Amino acid sequence: MKKYILIAIGFLFSVQVMAQTGLKVGDVAPAFTAKDNSGKMVDLKALLRSNKKVVLFFYRGQWCPYCNKQMQHIQDSLQLLTGKGAYVIGVTPETAENISKTAIKTKATYSIIEDKGYSIMKSYGVNYVMEDATVIKYKGYGLDMSKANGNTDNVLPVPATYVIN
Repeated sequence: MKKYILIAIGFLFSVQVMAQTGLKVGDVAPAFTAKDNSGKMVDLKALLRSNKKVVLFFYRGQWCPYCNKQMQHIQDSLQLLTGKGAYVIGVTPETAENISKTAIKTKATYSIIEDKGYSIMKSYGVNYVMEDATVIKYKGYGLDMSKANGNTDNVLPVPATYVIN
């Protein structure tokens, strides 16, 4: 029952984020360097210089059933994507501990980056702050956003995917 309630709430609060603009086709992808869930430094500029294509996506957290489904689909297509020369990167505000849970739940073997200060989300224009009422509702369903993301400002990304280069 909790799952269906969270899905319904997720749908309702997604209306709030529709005003986010993100990047447009043809925009230059903002560069970043960050450590992924396996401890590897991921440098977007270096990947692009080496003629890699990059599939960059943003997800809210392991608590989001839509995000988990998308991540499972990406994992299912990973061999096809890497065969085309693509490097896959997930970006999230989740804590490293919760990223590990996400990777186990979705069987993700690609890079996942904790965007602790939201610098990547902000540079791509996909960050937003959850309304206090939504945060309180989530807590009522057992989801504490401050524990999930290790902060109290309730910033999440609009789920977005970019194919770069």
